[in-house]
Amino acid sequence: MKKALLIVVIILAVLLALPVINLLRWTFQTKKPIGLILVDKTVPRVDREKHKSFYWIMTNNRYVKKEKKTSYSYVKDYYGFHPTRPLKEKQYNNVRYNMTEALRELPESKDAVYFTDTYGVLVSDWYFALNPPRRSRKLEGALNGMDNNLIKEMKDRNKLILIEYNAFDWPTGEFESYTLQNRLGIKWSGWTGKYFASLDTTSKNFPLWMTAMYRKQYKKPWTFNKPGVILLKDKAILVMEEGTLLTKPMPVIVTDSACCEKWDLAKTVTFDQWFDIIDPLENTVISKFKLATTPFADSLLAENGISGEFPAVVMDPVAKRTFYFSGDFCHTNIPYWTSRFMGVDKMKVLLYSAKKEDDLRRFFWLYYKPLIEGIFGDYYTEIKAKK
Repeated sequence: MKKALLIVVIILAVLLALPVINLLRWTFQTKKPIGLILVDKTVPRVDREKHKSFYWIMTNNRYVKKEKKTSYSYVKDYYGFHPTRPLKEKQYNNVRYNMTEALRELPESKDAVYFTDTYGVLVSDWYFALNPPRRSRKLEGALNGMDNNLIKEMKDRNKLILIEYNAFDWPTGEFESYTLQNRLGIKWSGWTGKYFASLDTTSKNFPLWMTAMYRKQYKKPWTFNKPGVILLKDKAILVMEEGTLLTKPMPVIVTDSACCEKWDLAKTVTFDQWFDIIDPLENTVISKFKLATTPFADSLLAENGISGEFPAVVMDPVAKRTFYFSGDFCHTNIPYWTSRFMGVDKMKVLLYSAKKEDDLRRFFWLYYKPLIEGIFGDYYTEIKAKK
């Protein structure tokens, strides 16, 4: 009895000691000073879901501000839409850089820029709407001329550039979208899409404006209720439901074997957020989206100038310092306090299911986290070697 009690005490002591040990390991880990510019114009809530996971990775890997050598704050350290408390008063600040900062100061002093989301915050996002429209007046949003100038200046100085989905689509204007596509060497098809766990209109938060688009285009009622993917372009809509157009409903990201080995990325991982369909032109394709399409779906997509396989991550082939993510990759509401524990990703059994390929938590831990760590790890090594 005493022996069993002693074993229990030892196990409890180890379990209690591990978090403290890992916190100390993180605290005394070598700091990595780096100048970051993060732009997130889509922050309708205080949780900052559109960029929190990125700063989690930066904090966990001990990247710190150059000046103060302190960790970046996901609450304060970004340009874009900033909700202010108390939330019930619906007050906010739009934090932007000026022309001097965009053309000279930031490109000279900073090492990397990451546009996590430029879609913005609409009136219907900020003020409750029972049935929000597809588009309403924006309080903040769109990739604008100042953003394009910053990207150009950073690129001219061979700095690290990461840009995510929706930089090309509305509310970004046609000229700015065209300019950015040329600058990145990418051609956007005009199509965007998203997976839905249920196409039933009674599902929570299902965008009803899509059903109105469908009825207007096809002159028949919306009868879908299974999982599937919806593709959109201007006023056109394609509904790809499981069983008719898809053999499996969830988009899958498949990564090149060399990159899997280099950055320890999962070969395949499911994805449920918004994405766009691009032509990479001369860019290097690191990962691809794949839809499990039926032969009829392939024909339907071909009629619209697209296919069920398209780039997910592309990199410029020369300097290898400009990346475009064709999906809403940074959208993960991860508990931020865990970022200050070294080795937290080793607790796989608690973080995600290793056996269930459709477990959406796998995307962050097996793909996005090692992708960001790989890109920034390589870049930090290069800039450190030049000093």
